[in-house]
Amino acid sequence: MLDRFEMFTVLMSKLSYQIKKIKSEEMEKFNLKGTHLSCLYYLFKNKELTATELCDICNEDKASISRSVEYLEKQNYLICESKTEKRYKSLIHLTQKGEEIAKSICQKIDGIVEMASAGLSEADREIMYRALMLINGNLNKLNDEVH
Repeated sequence: MLDRFEMFTVLMSKLSYQIKKIKSEEMEKFNLKGTHLSCLYYLFKNKELTATELCDICNEDKASISRSVEYLEKQNYLICESKTEKRYKSLIHLTQKGEEIAKSICQKIDGIVEMASAGLSEADREIMYRALMLINGNLNKLNDEVH
């Protein structure tokens, strides 16, 4: 039997791998990458965000989001209203083409989340998310103390 450390780290790694694999496979159909998915998803849900906000919400670095925004803008999925010299502070929103693809992606995500959580009751789900948020907070504190 695996001990708690092994169980936790192995399961987190496997979950992360599975999520990345699904993102990659699904986005390949649209000639997009996982980071593109996150940008489209959160812009669809929030209507408009800045690149800085996308960095925070997607948990990606500035360079990655900058490349994604540039690519998605060139593909006519989004518009960056760069009224300032600092593009990362400019509002970004989806074009009609972006809205359509993002809606399709969100529907696909909803289906995957439903399938992934099959067999979990709402109470189980609440406990799982509460536990994961607590663990994440504790690990963040630990990392802040170490660094």
